[in-house]
Amino acid sequence: MKKFALFVFNGDPICFIHVLLNALDMNSNGHEVNIIIEGASAKLLPELVKPENPLNGLWKKSLSAGLVAGVCKACSSKLGTLEAAKEQGLALLDDMSGHPAMATYRDKGFEIITF
Repeated sequence: MKKFALFVFNGDPICFIHVLLNALDMNSNGHEVNIIIEGASAKLLPELVKPENPLNGLWKKSLSAGLVAGVCKACSSKLGTLEAAKEQGLALLDDMSGHPAMATYRDKGFEIITF
């Protein structure tokens, strides 16, 4: 089993769908996967929970599979989506001056992939 940390900086839904698809695929192949919502991707949070959003189904599957490690506390605060993150029960990641640290994942044996 391999371990992957998918750091998502891109806020484009077309990019984000690939994060979700790859995370679910890696997980179904027996790998440990953590999705870390960073940068501009944090602005997607309020939209992902809307049933009419095309990403909603994949988002719910990723959440229920435990694949979403959390969201950058600083970025979600700056982009005005901190409350949406809290409402969804997402962990607020802030171990590096308010942002999630890649080193934390590397130290735990994760391969880092950025989007």
